[in-house]
Amino acid sequence: MAVNLDPDLLSILVCPKCRSEFRVDDEANELICTNAACGLAYPVRDDIPVLLIDEARDTREPAATES
Repeated sequence: MAVNLDPDLLSILVCPKCRSEFRVDDEANELICTNAACGLAYPVRDDIPVLLIDEARDTREPAATES
């Protein structure tokens, strides 16, 4: 199911955490922050973006822990 958002809306939406723009991930139904340092992915449910930091998924690679 593809993310179905108005292009005008998408052009003004920004990441609530860092204020960077989004890219759309149609396969995962998410808006992904384009800031590599942030990298949060926000779900889109029923064509409504859920822009709550607590609902976002971290897309960054977990840091390797040294033993």
